[in-house]
Formats: sequence, structure tokens, C-alpha cells
Amino acid sequence: MATTSQAGHPLPYDTYRQAIERETLRFAEVARGADPATAVPSCPDWTLAELTRHVGALQRWFGTLLTRLVQEPPRSRDLELGLPERARDYADWVASGVPAVGAVLRDTDPQAAMWAWGEDQHARFWARRMLFETLVHRVDAERAVGRESDIDPALAADGVDEFLVNLPYAGLFAPDVTKLRGSGETIVFRCADLTDRTGEEWRVRLDPDGFRVLPPTGTGTAAADPQVAVRGRAADLLLLLYGRLSYQESAFEVSGDATVLDRWFAHTAF
Repeated sequence: MATTSQAGHPLPYDTYRQAIERETLRFAEVARGADPATAVPSCPDWTLAELTRHVGALQRWFGTLLTRLVQEPPRSRDLELGLPERARDYADWVASGVPAVGAVLRDTDPQAAMWAWGEDQHARFWARRMLFETLVHRVDAERAVGRESDIDPALAADGVDEFLVNLPYAGLFAPDVTKLRGSGETIVFRCADLTDRTGEEWRVRLDPDGFRVLPPTGTGTAAADPQVAVRGRAADLLLLLYGRLSYQESAFEVSGDATVLDRWFAHTAF
């Protein structure tokens, strides 16, 4: 299931480092002012305390992978987290990890070869992945406590690209992805707020042997008419792909056969 990045290239590596630090502190600020027992509707069965533990643990795990530049899938995820005894202290624990995360990212060559579960087998994969894991969970926390969320459109568009490019490889932990099939149907996700940039749309084709992200239009490949197209702001498209929004909401314009979208979302949750 080959893929081609629609945006051409990821954002500059230092952009990811700065955004990770910023998003982590934003997450911690939300969690710090809320009851740890607050339910997180977008992460079923999780409380805010569990979400906060997840964010802090995952960042420390990604940092360990980067420090070691692992060359094969780790056999264990055991890690000394230094987790506080009281759940109400988890937010400060997450924030306290920011300097170490920033240092690891500064000290790591983004082009260093290393194992990754996705398409890009370099250290930069983990910085990009860490950003969108943290950003989406920041939105989860804000929604849980009734806050409005905002996402930078350029970051959101890069997040859409990161999700789609890596999705074919996600069967490692999301087995339903491997069952997503079709007979050549094409889905198009279009940004409504980045029309002055290349890469403002992503085309995915469902084939009998799987699915693939198609090259951008204008690269010598004729674009077939899609079976269905979804148009929305980059931030909304990002949350749609992560299952935080439904394509039936007013944030989106949908044209074509929506049953193809139903099949897509039934197999792509992770």
C-alpha cells in the first residue's frame, strides 16, 4: 500500500519541536485546572487523569526511542515514568517533561535512520507523530472541560497529511485498517481555508488489495472524478479523520456517495 505525501514535505523539524513544547504546555494548563475524574467523551472510558497520564507517558516513550535511535520494533514499553501518586499532580508532571522532550528533539538529527511504524523511517517521523498525538489530545481535554479549541490551519493541514500518509501502516495497532478495501473508489478531502497553497486536497483510492494515497493533481497523473468529496477547514478535517467530528456536521460540505465515507470511517479509527 504505497503512499505519497500530498503536501510534498513535512514542516521544518524545528517547527515540530516548538509546537510540541507549546501544545504540551497548553494541554497541561487545561488539565491543571480541572477535576482529574472528568470524563473525556472523545476518548471513551477515559478520565482526564488517564488522558493526562497517556500524554505524559507517550512523550517520554517517544523521547526514549529518539534517544536510542532504535533500529527495530521495541520488545517492551516498560519505562520509569516518575508518575506522581496523586492524579491532581499529573498535569504538573506532564509540564515538567517539556524541557527533556525539547532537549531530545534538539539533540537528535531529524534525518537519522531509525525504526518507525509509519512511512518515514527517520527520527523526524517521531517528532511529527508526537506533535499531532499531543495536539489532538489537547483538543480532547479542552472539549472535556467545555473549552473552545483552536488549531493553526497550517499545522492542521500537515496533520491531515501525516494521518493519511501513515494510515496504511497502522494495522500494527488498528487491525481494521488492513480490511479497508474497495473497487477503485476515490475519496477526496479538501481544505476550505488553504486555497493559496499546494497540497490543499488529498485523494485516497480504495482498491481490492487495500487503499493508497494518490499523488497530488498536477504531477502528471490524471485525476479521476471522486466517488465522494469532503470539504472543510483544515482543523475540522484533522478532527474528522481522528474521529472527533462527523462528516454529517455542518462544518463539512459533502458531495457524492456518502456510503463510501461510512466504509472509510468504519475501518480507520485509531
